[in-house]
Amino acid sequence: MEAAIMGTTSTIEPIALPPKMAFAAIGVGVTKGYELIAAGELETFKIGRATRITTSSIKALVARRLEAQSKDAA
Repeated sequence: MEAAIMGTTSTIEPIALPPKMAFAAIGVGVTKGYELIAAGELETFKIGRATRITTSSIKALVARRLEAQSKDAA
């Protein structure tokens, strides 16, 4: 996503994504994605009827999984 501000172009990192985009970002399907939400692994909020998943919770999920994986390998 790009935004033009006074003739300059900058990239704005999204802070929330729709579920399908969030699930694609971590490489899981819709069913597994909603399981992660139900388990409290991904943080969601609503804007009207639209559900959004915070990118910080996506990054935190990946970090937790990587940490667990490295502990299992040790």
